[in-house]
Amino acid sequence: MTLKELELTAAKGRLLGLEMVYRAASGHIGGSLSAMDILTELYFEVMKVDPAQPGDPGRDRFVMSKGHCTPGLYPVLALRGYFPVEELELFRSIKGHMSGHPDMVHVKGVDMSTGSLGQGLACAGGMALAGKLDGRDYRVYALMGDGEIEEGEIWEAAMAAAKYKLDNLCGIVDVNGLQIDGATADVMPSEPLDAKFAAFGWHVIKADGHNFESLRAAFAEAETVKGRPSVIIARTVKGKGVSFMENEAGWHGKAPNAEQYEAAHAELAAAVEKLEVE
Repeated sequence: MTLKELELTAAKGRLLGLEMVYRAASGHIGGSLSAMDILTELYFEVMKVDPAQPGDPGRDRFVMSKGHCTPGLYPVLALRGYFPVEELELFRSIKGHMSGHPDMVHVKGVDMSTGSLGQGLACAGGMALAGKLDGRDYRVYALMGDGEIEEGEIWEAAMAAAKYKLDNLCGIVDVNGLQIDGATADVMPSEPLDAKFAAFGWHVIKADGHNFESLRAAFAEAETVKGRPSVIIARTVKGKGVSFMENEAGWHGKAPNAEQYEAAHAELAAAVEKLEVE
């Protein structure tokens, strides 16, 4: 895809994510909006997947370690063709199967059920190790939140991935600087992330999480690394695309009211329309 096509796809994904959360009157919109460009780059350019064969043993795998951000993941899966966009209307509905956290049993394209923060990287490491043992060449990607990596299991998994030289594993940290209780720097400081992951034996790559050229280069570099796992430290903006949600911790897990929805929808729809014209 061209850079403009990727930008347009991400813009459509943000609009769908907003509609999901508003319709359900619940959901995590802030971190979903910050991760949308990363998810779009992965599913539309980086990962070797076929929506017609979601269980293909040779496919690349993705683990949404920050599992509450399905308003980011589900729209991307729908736009990629895993299931009709109309199914997003069932998000968090008792009538449907689109739960608030990724469900590998009921949602096509989901490779791991997640939700308990800190567990996703360990799952991804297990998948990557299995690929090594089975002699397969698929790659595994795991998206973590910068609040989530306060969990100790993340660092246990990081140690294990380095020990087993999982160069088919690529972690991504969505560094938007905020978590449910406020700024990560205030709740539990984790910087410098690059030095920490390097100390754990990972190859570290820095990227602008809202720039597709930067993301493209970062993922390309990760594929060249041998003998150790890679991590992309992607700087992002929580609530990206909606002016009054950007950099506001209060929008971590809150649904907009009718007035807020109309304002947010107008901004995101205008972004889509502008990209379509261009």
